[in-house]
Amino acid sequence: MATIAMDPSLSLQIGRGSNQHGAVPVKEEIQGLIKVYKDGHVERPQIVPYVTRALPPELGVTTKDFVIDNFTNVWARFYVPKSNWKLPLVVYFHGGGFCVGSAAWSCYHEFLGKLAAKAGCLIVSINYRLAPENPLPAAYEDGVKCLMWLKQEALKGCSEWWSKQCNLCSVFLAGDSAGANIAHNVATRLNSNNLYPLTLKGTILIQPFFGGEARTNSEKNMVQSPRSALSLPASDTYWRLALPCGTNRDHPWCNPLGKGSAKMEEMKLLPTLVCISEMDILRDRNLEYCAALGKAGKKVEHVLYKGVGHAFQVLSKSQLSQSRTNEMIARVKAFVNR
Repeated sequence: MATIAMDPSLSLQIGRGSNQHGAVPVKEEIQGLIKVYKDGHVERPQIVPYVTRALPPELGVTTKDFVIDNFTNVWARFYVPKSNWKLPLVVYFHGGGFCVGSAAWSCYHEFLGKLAAKAGCLIVSINYRLAPENPLPAAYEDGVKCLMWLKQEALKGCSEWWSKQCNLCSVFLAGDSAGANIAHNVATRLNSNNLYPLTLKGTILIQPFFGGEARTNSEKNMVQSPRSALSLPASDTYWRLALPCGTNRDHPWCNPLGKGSAKMEEMKLLPTLVCISEMDILRDRNLEYCAALGKAGKKVEHVLYKGVGHAFQVLSKSQLSQSRTNEMIARVKAFVNR
């Protein structure tokens, strides 16, 4: 649920009713990211640049935008690296707490261009509908719709340029933070048999955004700097805006390990790679998720990236973060080419 790297002078301040738009009070706010008024009006400051599909030629990655659904304005950005053979297909969902973010945000565009080039995979980055205007399960429905759209395009006889380089038998669902949550929930909704000629092979969950009413140790005790991409108050605000009215953080969409969630043993889950950040408030919840998958007999592997926080791979330019990002890309490459 990557948000953005803030200027040090800006802090992520979360409040209720602290500002006013005219005479209308504010209902929810994460300063610099989103402001929701009591009359339903939503403001999202453009704190991250929106960019066109252009990439540096030296990357060797061709990009193109496609409209998935005219009615909902859902679209996707394709990243196709040069290759002499067919490549795995990664369907990617950006982060942003379900409430902010875009496939056109510069940080995601740069990261996915690099991932496509270095991991040797074709990437489809989905620009899904956002909460609170479109609360969950809208994002999950958009994810399923995009997979069905890809299926129909593939059935046309590989007429599109991207499908000629795509190994339709090697498809992965991926995302970071809220996007990882979407990948997980889309995977549980899909029946692979209905996706022919696409074959789902796995999920790649980067710092998956899960929650729960009971706090984990990392949520309670992990000290976050003002520039952190995700604080506990921000996390709570995102969930209030994204979940259906009248529910709490133990809803199955938020807490897959909660009492109301389906038992892992009874679910058809794909082999899963989970990437976890040591300095992330979600660390312990991510580790608990991996342990539950393993206990249920599911195929799961995880990597803990030391010294870095939430969404470091898209937000931080530090030498350590760049090194960890390259490690992550190498692990993703190994996973999708297995």
